[in-house]
Amino acid sequence: MLKKKLWIKLWKLSFIFSIAVVSSALAQDREQEKLKASIAVLNDFSQMKENIPAQLLSLSQGIIIVPKMINAGLMIGGKHGKGVAMIKNKNGQWSDPVFVTITGGSVGAQIGVQATDLVLVFKNSKTLTEIGKGSFTLGGDLSVAAGPVGRSSSAQTDYKLEAEVYSYSRSKGLFAGITLNGAALAVDTKANNEFYGNSPDANTILTSSNSDSELVADLKEKLGNFK
Repeated sequence: MLKKKLWIKLWKLSFIFSIAVVSSALAQDREQEKLKASIAVLNDFSQMKENIPAQLLSLSQGIIIVPKMINAGLMIGGKHGKGVAMIKNKNGQWSDPVFVTITGGSVGAQIGVQATDLVLVFKNSKTLTEIGKGSFTLGGDLSVAAGPVGRSSSAQTDYKLEAEVYSYSRSKGLFAGITLNGAALAVDTKANNEFYGNSPDANTILTSSNSDSELVADLKEKLGNFK
């Protein structure tokens, strides 16, 4: 009887451990899919007739990519998405990604549900290195404006970057566009822990980490060669 109870206990522990391992693997897969989706967003933008000016990206110090952010509304609307934030380090190279969330609401004549690929180009990297201290609000804590478009380096772009953030969206559906004022950006701590494994804070990931992930390397390369 004692042996049987011990066997059952060992079996339960083994089962719990197996579930934990599978759950961890699935969680990492979710974050890897988010990285793949972010790379796909940049590819899609680069193929558009009018896209983010390469010169604007070369002058920017940070970026957030949110694939398939959900917009839904019936007079009172809401938005939610998960993506990645990166900064440009002093050597001109892009940092490892920090997983982030964006959540907000709006009021107006909105009907429908729509998935929107969103790219936010930041004037200063400091804004993102401090994101771990708490969420910040677009249009409140940070000024946000629709980004200028153009392929050539001579495109008509406000290179003074008077806004803190420039937004670009690629969407299909019933919404004519996207309003980000009032949307809150925050670190997705759970996603970072799942991908990096009990990760350090967001600032450390952005400024000190050096991931060996091939997907992270591909994302950095795509940003560095964006055209």
